Amino acid sequence: MERSARVSEILSWYGSDSPGTLTNLARILEHGRLAGTGKLLILPVDQGFEHGPARSFAPNPPAYDPHYHFELAIEAGCNAYAAPLGFLEAGAREFAGRIPLILKLNDHDVLADEDDPDQALTGSVADALRLGCAAVGFTIYPGSAHRNAMYGQIREIAEEAKAAGLAVVIWSYARGAALSKEGETAIDVIGYSAQIAAQLGAHIIKVKLPTDHIEQDAARKVYEKAGNSIGTAAERVRHVVQCAFNGRRIVIFSGGGQVEDAPFLEEIRAIQAGGGFGSIIGRNAFQRSKPDALRLLGQVADIYAGNDR
Repeated sequence: MERSARVSEILSWYGSDSPGTLTNLARILEHGRLAGTGKLLILPVDQGFEHGPARSFAPNPPAYDPHYHFELAIEAGCNAYAAPLGFLEAGAREFAGRIPLILKLNDHDVLADEDDPDQALTGSVADALRLGCAAVGFTIYPGSAHRNAMYGQIREIAEEAKAAGLAVVIWSYARGAALSKEGETAIDVIGYSAQIAAQLGAHIIKVKLPTDHIEQDAARKVYEKAGNSIGTAAERVRHVVQCAFNGRRIVIFSGGGQVEDAPFLEEIRAIQAGGGFGSIIGRNAFQRSKPDALRLLGQVADIYAGNDR
């Protein structure tokens, strides 16, 4: 298959990486309905661990079955499917070679209240290689008291993953006692979170869609002096992409909790208009019935492919 000019351009941004890592990054960029466009649509299903099985899967009971998510990602034409160790082990053999896999290497439960959340290591680079994954995924919490330990963990894991020829995806989710609830999605905090993930060596960075709230007083002064335009969702997306090495790192945006189709698709249009690289959509996909999820994900793919109607 001939490589598109856009994928070639994106791969050129990662000049320090080995052919193996670039091959696996290309596997993700060249798979599914958005293959070759430079846009990504990824299905992540770590919510059973992160939120609990009933909260995650009771709205659509077939989603309790790990095979359901492999099938949904494949039928929707996603670029990749991301999940923790158990879910991938439960279907990696049956669905081998049908979609690029991302092994989520750390996870967090909600059985105890925490002002400063942390994540436990729940998988390894060796697991990812054994399961045939194209990449590993890792969550960091900028704003948490545990952030420095998490930064050190992903630096070591990224080194090991790249040496083994795997790509690295970082979920950069700002939260912790140092931030207000509004601050978790503030434009200055989300931009900062994208920059941190890029500096830690991520090939693909996942962040939440930012609001126009500014959390840090020092940042507010700079935004006002520089005249940054952050009034619309598209402008905020453009700024977050700018924060990730001026767009030389892939930034995708979380789909968040389940919402109605119309407002959700407006967010997708804002990501597209702002130059975002795509979306990683979990609950807004698998908490719907499969026909509804496939229809919605098809609309998302159409928007990112420039075929919005």
